[in-house]
Amino acid sequence: MLAQRKMLPAFRSRLLCGLVWSLMHVFAFYNVTRAFSRVSRISQASTVYAAISSLSLSILATAIDAVFDIGSNILLFWLHKKADGLDENKWPVGGARLETIGNIVYGSLMGSVNLVVIVESVQSLITKKNDNLKTFFLPSILAVAAALAAKLVLFVYCFSLRKRSSQVHVLWEDHRNDLFVNGFGILMSCGGSKLRWYLDPMGAIIIALGVIVSWILTIHGQFELLAGKSAPFEFLQLLVYKSSTFSPEIQKVDTVRAYHSGPDYFVEIDIVMDASTPLSKAHDISQALQDKIEVLPNVERAFVHVDYETSHTPEHRKTRLSG
Repeated sequence: MLAQRKMLPAFRSRLLCGLVWSLMHVFAFYNVTRAFSRVSRISQASTVYAAISSLSLSILATAIDAVFDIGSNILLFWLHKKADGLDENKWPVGGARLETIGNIVYGSLMGSVNLVVIVESVQSLITKKNDNLKTFFLPSILAVAAALAAKLVLFVYCFSLRKRSSQVHVLWEDHRNDLFVNGFGILMSCGGSKLRWYLDPMGAIIIALGVIVSWILTIHGQFELLAGKSAPFEFLQLLVYKSSTFSPEIQKVDTVRAYHSGPDYFVEIDIVMDASTPLSKAHDISQALQDKIEVLPNVERAFVHVDYETSHTPEHRKTRLSG
C-alpha cells in the first residue's frame, strides 16, 4: 500500500506531461492550419493578380493550380455534407464513395483546364512572328515572389513539426509542391522577358503537363478503389490474426477477403466452428468478431460467416460458375 502511494505522484506527473504534450500537438496543428489558410488565400490572390497583369502563360499555369485548390476544398466539403445527409433507404451503404467520385470529377476538370493551357501555349509558340521578348512586369513577379516567400516560411515551420501529426505532414508536402511549381513559374516567366520569349510558353506547357500527369495517376488510383482493389497483404494478415485468436471456439479461419468499396474496406471472413455449437453462441461470437473488425482503421463494413467444415464448394453462385 505504501509503495502504491509512493508511485501515485510519479504516475500523476507522467499523466500531466502526457496531457501537456498532447495539448502542444493540438495547439501546433491549430496554428499551422490557421496560418496555412491565411497564407493560401493571400498567395492565391497574389498569383491571380500576377497572371492577369503580366499575361504570362507560366504564371497562369501556377495560378490555375492555386485557384482550383479553393474549388477542391469547396467540392470535398460539399460532398462530405452530402454523404452525411443521404437517405439510408435509397443509399444503404452510405455515401463514402461520393468522395472518390468527387476526386475523379475534380481531377478530370483539372486535366481539362490544364489541357487548355497547353493548347494556348502551343498556339503561342506556333503563331509567334518575331523574337521580341515579352514585357517584363515587375509587380506581378513581386506578387508571386511574396507568395513564394510566405510558402517557404510555412514549409520550414511544417518541416519542423511534420513528425508530430500526419495532417501537418500533408501540409508540408503541399508547401513543398507549391514551392517547386511557383518557383519554376517565376523562372520561366522571367526567362521569357529577359532571355528568350519561348521560355514562358514552354514553362506553362511543362507545368500543365506535370499537373495532368499527377491527376491521371490520382484518377487511376481512385478508379481502382471503386473497382474493388484488394487490401494490402499485411492488412489481410492482420485480419487472419484477429480472427484466429479471437475465441477458442473458432477452430479455423477458412477465407479472408478485404477489398475497397470507395476509400475504405469491405471485409468478408469465413470462420469454422464445431458443428454442435449452439446457434445463439455461434451468432454471439461472430457478431462480436464483426464488431471488433469494424473498429479497425479504414474498415467501412465487415461480414462474418460461420461454417462447420471447409470441404464445401464456394457458397456464392458466381464463384462456383467461374471456378
